[in-house]
Amino acid sequence: MAIRKIVQYPDPVLKQKAKPVTKFHARLAKLLDDMAETMYDARGVGLAAPQVGILKRAIVVDVGEGLIEMVNPEIVEKKGEQISPPEGCLSIPNLLGEVRRANWIKVKGQDRHGNPVEIEAEGYLARAFQHEIDHLNGVLFIDVAERVFRPDEEEEED
Repeated sequence: MAIRKIVQYPDPVLKQKAKPVTKFHARLAKLLDDMAETMYDARGVGLAAPQVGILKRAIVVDVGEGLIEMVNPEIVEKKGEQISPPEGCLSIPNLLGEVRRANWIKVKGQDRHGNPVEIEAEGYLARAFQHEIDHLNGVLFIDVAERVFRPDEEEEED
């Protein structure tokens, strides 16, 4: 495993749509392993392949409940709404945003071997999935946030 360089905004790769994964081989497994190690090293809760410069539809997420890998993820159902806590992004340091997201989602995709996977996520985990899947579509949280601010500004808004 290796820690990869996290692509920083405004790198154009972050605005491109990732391509579906069609080959489930050792290179994909290494990418997923490296993405998890990179995410943990950066103290993040999610990472999408475009954030390490790879335009493939693969994400890793861990909101404290254990690592989840998903290849070719697709949200197939959404319910409810949430807007807090503020979102941040490893590719856009020093900014946070208030983003309206579904509170519950169902995601279908594949594991690292190509086997079908379906996950139901709620709350923070649902938010993390939506954020990472947005990355696969070239959408950043600053594109959809109702408000973007620096962490030190959060207290001043009250």
